[in-house]
Amino acid sequence: MVLTGSSTAVLQHIVDRLRAEFAIKDLGELRFFLGIDVKRTPSGFFLSQQRYAEDVLDRAGMLNCKPTSTPIDAKGKLSADGAKIDDASTYRSLAGALQYLTVTRPDLRLHICGSRDLSITAYSDADWAGCPDTRRSTSGFCVFLGDALVSWSSKRQPTVSCSSAEAEYRAVVNAAAECIWLRQLLGELQCAITKATVTYCDNISAVYMSTNPVHHKRTKHIELDIHFVRERVYLRDLRVLHVPTGEQYADVMTKGLPTSTFTTFRSSLCVVEPTHATAGGC
Repeated sequence: MVLTGSSTAVLQHIVDRLRAEFAIKDLGELRFFLGIDVKRTPSGFFLSQQRYAEDVLDRAGMLNCKPTSTPIDAKGKLSADGAKIDDASTYRSLAGALQYLTVTRPDLRLHICGSRDLSITAYSDADWAGCPDTRRSTSGFCVFLGDALVSWSSKRQPTVSCSSAEAEYRAVVNAAAECIWLRQLLGELQCAITKATVTYCDNISAVYMSTNPVHHKRTKHIELDIHFVRERVYLRDLRVLHVPTGEQYADVMTKGLPTSTFTTFRSSLCVVEPTHATAGGC
């Protein structure tokens, strides 16, 4: 195709308009994004949703309420059955705001530390048959890049698990899939991960299933998940190791915990007070 002088000018005009439309502009240092306050520290970034959380409390008329030492009932199970409320729209609005608050950050203040360590470590856990209505389990995981918490999840499993080992193994699969995606993403960013990713699980049976090539009758219905993890273990991209329940940080994602355990796990998930973050600690 031959372009005349006029057509070349039109094409150049279109290219210039596209460049102007999709140009990436330097907006300066990031300070606030999607309800999250961002502050730089000597060792990384400090993310806080205090402003957004206070706005939610103000909308609920609870801004002056006193805090409690126990964030959630450790033995309580929420059911779909219950008394209806008068103003459903306000309830849905506040519930949606709280859901956004908890999905985006595990707590109100998260410190992402800079580190030369590019190893990926994950913790996975499951609350077997935790739903009193459907008896479905809840899977949870948290993934660290070096010392920084970069990914986490808490979600209901799509099917009922017949055993605690099955529920725990499905949680391992979810964590493994997230880790593989992170490894591929870092590879595209020219930061290839050479070491195997370690996934910790506090269920010995689930750890055993990740390496044992023998299929038992009670695990036939989860063969796809088993093959997925075993393939990654065989390729040495993944290792599934046992961790004591007292060191299973993903418990925060699946169930209510006593105050002392919750506080310990919270600090292990890089959640700190603002004074500590500004001082450069993690």
